[in-house]
Amino acid sequence: MLLDELAEKYETEDFIKDDPVRFGHRFKDKKDIEIASFMASLVAYGRRDIFTKKLDKLFEIADNKPLEFILNFEPEILGDFNYRFGKPKDFAEIFTILKELYTKDGGLEELFKYGYKTSENLFIPVCDYFYSRVKDAGQGFYFMIPNPRNGGAMKRMCMFLRWMVRKGPVDFGIWDFMPQSELLIPLDVHVARISREMGLLKRTTNDFKAVLELTENLKKLDPNDPVKYDFAMFGYGVNKPITK
Repeated sequence: MLLDELAEKYETEDFIKDDPVRFGHRFKDKKDIEIASFMASLVAYGRRDIFTKKLDKLFEIADNKPLEFILNFEPEILGDFNYRFGKPKDFAEIFTILKELYTKDGGLEELFKYGYKTSENLFIPVCDYFYSRVKDAGQGFYFMIPNPRNGGAMKRMCMFLRWMVRKGPVDFGIWDFMPQSELLIPLDVHVARISREMGLLKRTTNDFKAVLELTENLKKLDPNDPVKYDFAMFGYGVNKPITK
């Protein structure tokens, strides 16, 4: 089948170098990996060449020590660092909350595990943790940490969770509190368009209901690993560019 062939072709280590997942691959320590990956997921929107340059700058600020950066975070270290919607104060709020998470509440794995065990939509408790602690943030904060109750696709959160849970040459598979069969496809405009062209998605709005619909259809192809087709969607776009 075409999708299986494309998934196998593109899920290789060569995929890493041009993808935001590469930032987590700089590190060996589990907490460094998860923090670096979360930081990368926050700004993984827009033009890839631009946001990866921004991430290079952010990791320079962090001295390429993600855990140490978070544990010792103070807002002034960011200077004027920003990216599109995200202003310095938005990043400062997120990193300050991460500091509390890692010093008092275990870290991202514990937070996502709590979300998984207590809610049908694990993103609700995760984002509520941030919302309950935010003090002074603008639009950028709520864009980078979107509210699942609004019904959005939660693309970057789904992507981050895929990196952490799924095992493979690209994904880290360092969290084991949930099976990869329960992961949700990261839905962006590219994936949605291709899915509709292939008859895998009928819903016309790129929202969370579309994520659930597409993931369920992908489970029919591989019930144990539906999100592997994220690589296939990428490969399909490379092999057959969509024309207007």
